[in-house]
Amino acid sequence: MRVFVTGGSGFIGSAVVPGLLGAGHRVLALARSDKSAEALTTAGAEVHRGSLDDPEGLARAAAGTDGVIHLAFDHDSFPDMTGPVATDLRVIEAVGTALAGSDRPFVVTSGTLMLAPNGGVAAEQDTPAPGLPRSAADLAALALAARGVRSSVIRLAPTVHGHGDQGFVPRLIDVARRTGVSAYIGDGTNRWPAVHRLDAAHLFRLALESAPAGTALHAAADQEVPFKDMAAAIGRGLDVPLKSIPAEEAQPHFGWLGMVAAADNPTSSERTRKLLGWKPEQQGLIADLEEGHYF
Repeated sequence: MRVFVTGGSGFIGSAVVPGLLGAGHRVLALARSDKSAEALTTAGAEVHRGSLDDPEGLARAAAGTDGVIHLAFDHDSFPDMTGPVATDLRVIEAVGTALAGSDRPFVVTSGTLMLAPNGGVAAEQDTPAPGLPRSAADLAALALAARGVRSSVIRLAPTVHGHGDQGFVPRLIDVARRTGVSAYIGDGTNRWPAVHRLDAAHLFRLALESAPAGTALHAAADQEVPFKDMAAAIGRGLDVPLKSIPAEEAQPHFGWLGMVAAADNPTSSERTRKLLGWKPEQQGLIADLEEGHYF
């Protein structure tokens, strides 16, 4: 296939593109800067210069390919997601319209944190909670199946780890380094799923190649890592003490990360593994932290 990839030079995309090329696909990748274009060209991809602010241009690029993987998202304004979420929805609608009636694959990125907490383990068939960032994009992508698009959504674990990670874990490490303690909230039994970037990249390729229309998939290799275990690994890596803090101190201690640090998001990927034969092979989050490269 000739595949259009947005976010191909990012943390996950820079693993997705080589994976596609290695499987015999051709890649047309979005680049908004000279640096990204150079990295993509070096990897062996064709380059489409543009940005998420031009959904019509992205739709034209998508129309000339056999399928689309949409990874790009503007995280620069995090935690204020209002503008990026609206932009993401416009891109999904424009690309979806370009692919309508073609049965071509369109793989969209979402997150497991978008699922409504229900006290149990989140499953692929669960519906995103209304009003949460990217929940509307999740639902819009799945709805494209009714318009003749082989759409699927990959809900990434909140921690996609590995060399080059710039997500929540490095920010938690920064907080621990600044405060001198590696903190967890309460008893620290709230759980996070996690996935290595290479295992996530493999799932994106599998989804492109064979996910049925309207399918939600979960990129969760570690399905429920207790937050206290992560905090303990961070404490060992920085040689700072582990500390429990009460819920009312989470915001002053962690800042905007407090709401994430308190999240309980155990997530099953059982259906994903059975449906696509996805078998995560990389080391888990705690083992990755123990390697030391995060520090």
